[in-house]
Amino acid sequence: MGPLRILILAALVYLGYRLIKANFSKSGGNEKKDDEPPRPGGAITDVLIEDPVCRKLIPKQQAYTLEADDGPHYFCSKECGDKFAADREESDQNPSSDQ
Repeated sequence: MGPLRILILAALVYLGYRLIKANFSKSGGNEKKDDEPPRPGGAITDVLIEDPVCRKLIPKQQAYTLEADDGPHYFCSKECGDKFAADREESDQNPSSDQ
């Protein structure tokens, strides 16, 4: 065997090794990890909501929440929540006559 044939054979063996290794690493990556919570594929884990005061869009899980009689209200910060509560109290004390 000439040196060129040995070089080509070594390159083919190396490429075969890389293909086999890549195939095994892909199939091993699909295993479930213990520290990850179960999630269906492609599921949405959070939604964006609009702050009623400043109109920012924020993830619902990160929002500042105020519970009210008509349900929860979500805000980007405590300041916006306090402003909303103050405006609501003011409107409850001074009902407008829109008749």
